[in-house]
Amino acid sequence: MGRAYVRLALADLVGDIAVRKDEPSRAGSHAELVVQLTELAAAVVTEAGLTAGDVTLAVFGTPGVHDKETGALRLAPNLPGWELPGAVERLADVTGSPYILENDVDLAAVGEGAYGLGEGVPHFVYVSVGTGIGMGVVIDGRLYRGARGAAGEIAYLPVGEGDPSADLRRGMFESVASADGVTAAAARLGMVAETAKDVFDAARQGDATALKVVSAEADHIAHALAGVVAVLDPELVVLGGGIGAQAADLLVGPVTERLADLVALRPPRIEPTTLGADAVLLGALAFGLATARDLVFERAVAVSPPG
Repeated sequence: MGRAYVRLALADLVGDIAVRKDEPSRAGSHAELVVQLTELAAAVVTEAGLTAGDVTLAVFGTPGVHDKETGALRLAPNLPGWELPGAVERLADVTGSPYILENDVDLAAVGEGAYGLGEGVPHFVYVSVGTGIGMGVVIDGRLYRGARGAAGEIAYLPVGEGDPSADLRRGMFESVASADGVTAAAARLGMVAETAKDVFDAARQGDATALKVVSAEADHIAHALAGVVAVLDPELVVLGGGIGAQAADLLVGPVTERLADLVALRPPRIEPTTLGADAVLLGALAFGLATARDLVFERAVAVSPPG
């Protein structure tokens, strides 16, 4: 569930995807997004020839941090309305089955570890740069969430220009390095660009202003990663998101070069995700399979006659 798209898939207990649907997100309204999710879930279940009661487990991936005390979603400015108390609890109605809510970038890291570049790598981070910015952390082969589930909220790193508290909804790093930050930087230099993609496309064509914006973007990412490397010492940094993956050809080289001047030892490998936009979906699949299998086993034991 993101600002731009909703991606939903129904898989069996082997992990094979039976039905999948992707749609532009109705994220401008909490109620509309819940309705959209419910309609999509019903559609994929019907298309698979099943009923809602056949769904063992639903896994939702969203930006931000789930506040379990209030049922709100914190630090998710791209999903307005979800910061209200009880907002997350509406997800129980989407499939009517037990559900798990996880941070979307954490799920992307899980997906990368199960199906992508992180497979077999015990220490790596997945850094998503797009409409928002976040990071999933894998330590000793396991997802690390932190004390309150907020590990990896690097949007709030004090990287960039200006006052770190100027936009507490987004964070300083996200304000300058997200898609909106890229287009704002271009506008300040007199370039008209509707999207960050326009800026990167112009840079590939040699546009001098766009190249300045890309250089600043690489510098912001390198400084943020310098803090990550100093604390976590990852072996691998996987870049994802609409900017991190799609503009990797413009960013990986400069970021690696600048990072080498900012860290004590040789910087980690930096590579774009090979999973593309499916990283979160595949992470949800990998994360949910083990839990779903346990639920099915427990139910089978409960209905089995003794002896």
